[in-house]
Amino acid sequence: MNAPTDLSMKTDEVLRVELEVFRRQHRDLDEAIQALHDKGTADQLTLRRLKKEKLRLKDIIRLIEDRLTPDIIA
Repeated sequence: MNAPTDLSMKTDEVLRVELEVFRRQHRDLDEAIQALHDKGTADQLTLRRLKKEKLRLKDIIRLIEDRLTPDIIA
């Protein structure tokens, strides 16, 4: 699933749903990376690609969380 580049066009409800989807994908990748690492069956290129995708999802999650969290000026 490609990440949206313009979050401002989406409602908070849509962003919350997408946030949960991205979090689930991030967890799934984490489990897959760990399983491949534990078995020792994955080549380094595969692990690198999975880790890169995991980082991309983390960036998207942070963007959405920032959009959903109101700014509080102390």
